[in-house]
Amino acid sequence: MIQHFINNKFVPSAEGKSFETLNPTTNKPIDSVASGTAADIDAAVKAARKAFDEGPWPRMSADERGKYLRKIGDLIIKHADEIAETEIEDTGIPSSQIKKGAIPRAADNFYFFAEEAKKLTSEVFPVGDKFMNYTVRRPVGVAGLITPWNTPFMLETWKTAPCLAGGNTCVLKPAEWSPLSADKLARIIQEADIPPGVFNLVHGFGESAGASLVAHPQVQLISFTGETSTGKEIIRNGAGTLKRFSMELGGKSPTIVFNDADFDRALDGATFQVYSLNGERCTAGSRLLLQQGIYDKFVSALEARVKNIRVGDPHEAQTEVGPLIHPEHWQRVRAYMDVARQEGAKIAVGGERPTGMTDGNYFAPTLITGVKNSMRIAQEEVFGPVLVVIPFKDDEEALRIANDIQYGLAAYIWTSNVARGQHIAERIESGLAWVNSHNVRDLRTPFGGSKNSGIGREGGHYSFEFYMEMATVHVALGNHHIPTMGKENKK
Repeated sequence: MIQHFINNKFVPSAEGKSFETLNPTTNKPIDSVASGTAADIDAAVKAARKAFDEGPWPRMSADERGKYLRKIGDLIIKHADEIAETEIEDTGIPSSQIKKGAIPRAADNFYFFAEEAKKLTSEVFPVGDKFMNYTVRRPVGVAGLITPWNTPFMLETWKTAPCLAGGNTCVLKPAEWSPLSADKLARIIQEADIPPGVFNLVHGFGESAGASLVAHPQVQLISFTGETSTGKEIIRNGAGTLKRFSMELGGKSPTIVFNDADFDRALDGATFQVYSLNGERCTAGSRLLLQQGIYDKFVSALEARVKNIRVGDPHEAQTEVGPLIHPEHWQRVRAYMDVARQEGAKIAVGGERPTGMTDGNYFAPTLITGVKNSMRIAQEEVFGPVLVVIPFKDDEEALRIANDIQYGLAAYIWTSNVARGQHIAERIESGLAWVNSHNVRDLRTPFGGSKNSGIGREGGHYSFEFYMEMATVHVALGNHHIPTMGKENKK
């Protein structure tokens, strides 16, 4: 039984409830998980609140907290194989993409923010010999961290590391479809000997555990990564207690390939950016915009690539695409194939369960052509290994199509004309844009989306704009004039 982690102890649910987490390759149960309710959230928040109000963590220097964070990073590396195997079994993400990407990045998150917190500086605003005004940063309080089921361990560390580096305490609520690696994180934090109550973990469903965390009056911060509709509901539920929100939501990001692009590199980038991580990634380049001069050649090459993608057991090194996370999600992705056909699009490759794979949530890498940007298949986030292709004539039409959507998270531009690439990137309504590259992250840069893809930015020192409070101190250096009120007037 996977339990909650509250005040440095592993505990069952107050009401004794639990749920099963499934192996997506078989849909057989892996383990039972404690199912949290309002009582468990309240206990975790109270532990975090006490640790913040009375404990040493917020009063430590950034360097002192950094020593703990670096120890957590070291322990992630030490237990990397164990964490990776757990993550693969619970999510179905291929071994190569977990072991070479997600787990090392999780350790890097702790190493990076341990150092970044020490770099924070104050601003000084002197006023001659009359005043010295300066800014200070301080922790905000208790943070609720709500994470998604895709690459869960890495995304849990992406929130936890800057939250703790800033001196806050937290309650983590991981996604119920992939809860196992969060348990590994709790055990590592316990091994790192962080003070009790600083990090707490409550498993459960959004309607019970998640909603209770968002509504709790002693939680000041909510950082959420997930679906846009859920994000909107979280903001509504947290408004009554005037919480601070950071929202990284859905996406339907364009990959724009111009006639003059390096064909092979663009082909590699367009393929990897949507089919890696089983297509279950918020920054997936799931709308491929091709200039007319290369459209036929590129689609032909892409069809061959997509047919050749190796779908299989995620534990096997040669597997490139594993199963989708859950039977419900498989049904959702599959339903979009009917939507595409009804709209008049063509399923050029895939669109069904791969031949011979009768168990689990396997879905064939899919390529859809004959797509107009107004179609649902081009406008809605499928969150699976599904790519739609749309032709365009020139720069202006590419921009119009790219921006004609509710989302604005990421964009990818491929062209040999770097000036054009920069010009397009700066005009696309997205929080992130890459020119001649797939998604290569720099932890110093701000991460987040625009429009319905999110609110706020995390990453680098930008994380601390969310996880820390800024205050201004005004110090009088002399006897400046103070207006007098209420003194008795002498006649």
